[in-house]
Amino acid sequence: MQEWNIPGLAIAIVKDSQIIFGEGFGKRDIEQNLAVTPETLFAIGSCTKAFTTMAMSILVERGLLDWDKPVRNYLPTFKLYDSYATEHITPRDLVTHRSGLPRHDAMWYKSPFTRQELIERLQYLEPTHELRTVFQYQNLMYIAAGYLVSKITQSSWEEFVQQEIFNPLEMRDSNFSVETSQKADDFALPYGEENGKIQRLSFFDGSASSPAGSINSNVVDMAKWLLLHLDRGKYGDKQIISPSNLSLIYSPQIAITQTLEYDELFYYFYGLGWRITSYRGHNLIQHGGNIDGFAARITLLPQDNIGIVILTNMERNPVIHTLTYYVCDSLLGLDQVPWNERMKEKYAQAKEAAAKAKEQIASNRKIGTQPSHPLEAVSYT
Repeated sequence: MQEWNIPGLAIAIVKDSQIIFGEGFGKRDIEQNLAVTPETLFAIGSCTKAFTTMAMSILVERGLLDWDKPVRNYLPTFKLYDSYATEHITPRDLVTHRSGLPRHDAMWYKSPFTRQELIERLQYLEPTHELRTVFQYQNLMYIAAGYLVSKITQSSWEEFVQQEIFNPLEMRDSNFSVETSQKADDFALPYGEENGKIQRLSFFDGSASSPAGSINSNVVDMAKWLLLHLDRGKYGDKQIISPSNLSLIYSPQIAITQTLEYDELFYYFYGLGWRITSYRGHNLIQHGGNIDGFAARITLLPQDNIGIVILTNMERNPVIHTLTYYVCDSLLGLDQVPWNERMKEKYAQAKEAAAKAKEQIASNRKIGTQPSHPLEAVSYT
């Protein structure tokens, strides 16, 4: 944490259906010198996506949703730029990042649109590939998936997740709003890093994009989420999802095109809200979350009955990866891989490449030019 300027971190570890570790480290609030505890609330970012697919799986189990029927069967007005995709895209396609659309994040990130307005505007966003041909990580399709859940259940996505997941799991502190988090007694402030210095950031209000990444939680609650997954869809005496439908969530749906970077990690695939790979010969299911001022990682090794959740209040940091693999190596009884040293080298190379790219842009800049019209002539009405 010191080496990577991480203000605060919380971690919980589950092994053999028992929570064997749950602790907070560092500061949730640097200015007020407030410590992180296991109850400290953090934004979990895109780790929210697995809650959306769990909600959809519950609907599938109840016969209210079919993964492979067109979305238009449930949302008749649903429309994409491409007519074929409009008619054929399915709920499975929405949550496996194979819609053909690139990120188009400017549509939802800090935009004024409501969830319904975002869905209505999907028809104007051009795809870069055909349906089901390429993996392209996509938040808007998860927003559409949450909208689909709300239409089927005649409630909001938030209400359904609360009633069908949070409440049965007794996740009492978890919520969907940064405003709600800030009313709690124990929440982390968001931080970033600039020129080696920690900077306080503003909370991101992602109410419209909630199904893609708005949940806030702590490691106490998230450990219960891990227990549900490791106990084949059961929590206590409650069977929340059947083992067969849970297994489908973890089944590879599309390959994520990338080269093998490390010997320990196999190629990645995407399931239903989870990334799937192999770590040193062990089945590894995980997902990360990054949103303004926060980074998180949830990891499952189902065959080894291991679950790990790491929450931090520093955006886009590698500690969520290095610490996860350190725990994996320890619990699997394997020699430690020098992940922290590898990340230092990787980040140093990325920083150098970014500096060179910046210099290249600066050298190509045309000096002494001016706009073709004065700024006063521009109308914004």
